[in-house]
Amino acid sequence: MSDYLKKLIVKPGSKIRLKHFDPGYHGKHESRKSALPEIEENRQKMQELQYLMYAENKHSLLIVLQGLDAGGKDGVVRHVLTGMNPSGCVSVNFKQPTAEDLAHDFLWRVHPHVPAKGSVAIFNRSHYEDVLVARVHGLVPEKVWSKRYDQINDFERLIFTENNTTILKFFLHISKDEQLARFKKRLDDPARQWKISESDYKEREFWDDYIEVFEDVLTKTSTERAPWFIIPSDHKWFRDLSISQIITRTMEEMDMQFPKPTVNLAEIRRKYHQAADDEKSGRSKKH
Repeated sequence: MSDYLKKLIVKPGSKIRLKHFDPGYHGKHESRKSALPEIEENRQKMQELQYLMYAENKHSLLIVLQGLDAGGKDGVVRHVLTGMNPSGCVSVNFKQPTAEDLAHDFLWRVHPHVPAKGSVAIFNRSHYEDVLVARVHGLVPEKVWSKRYDQINDFERLIFTENNTTILKFFLHISKDEQLARFKKRLDDPARQWKISESDYKEREFWDDYIEVFEDVLTKTSTERAPWFIIPSDHKWFRDLSISQIITRTMEEMDMQFPKPTVNLAEIRRKYHQAADDEKSGRSKKH
């Protein structure tokens, strides 16, 4: 079995050029049918590990999803992370900043959504929008966005250190041709037409600019505490397979344990058996 945790990670300090990464890569599997048993196994493991994380209440997990339009962020939430219990998992979608957001520092709106101990948070888009869209469209001057890489690294170091938050960041890497094919499917499928936006094609004009800024993000903000993974995403099923495997193996490495009971089990067993005997005796008298 391939180890995508090692294969797809952006090693800290490496200089990334996305042209060297094949968005059509699919490992040993040739189809979704072939990969599905492994995906399902990973989903089941994630569900069990999330329950363990919730019970132990010592670790938390932040999953960051970034990519170009139609890269599959919603698909990952729907197909990979759907098995997680909503009581311990939340998905947050960071849209255009509000006036109140803009009156504060760029991380102000993010911090309230980081996961508490025992919880998982999924950022569908994230604080990285402020060094992606903000940079491509000149929303803030270079002297502002250029400082944000270090500020983001500091922010992620803070939540790792202070709250034992493991951070996994996934860049969903698709080709320009695949993006256009997915736009066509949206046009042809009434169930997907609601996703169509004028900005889809406008933003496509900035493809090369986005590639450049994503390369800078991957180069400058993949750290030991908060690594990036470049996920080949032309094949949706491989995207789901690799992400589910990386999350599962990362959670396994946390070495989580169920907490010891806080009650006297012997006494609780005695009370249980007494209650069961009383119930049985009561039923016998009725008959």
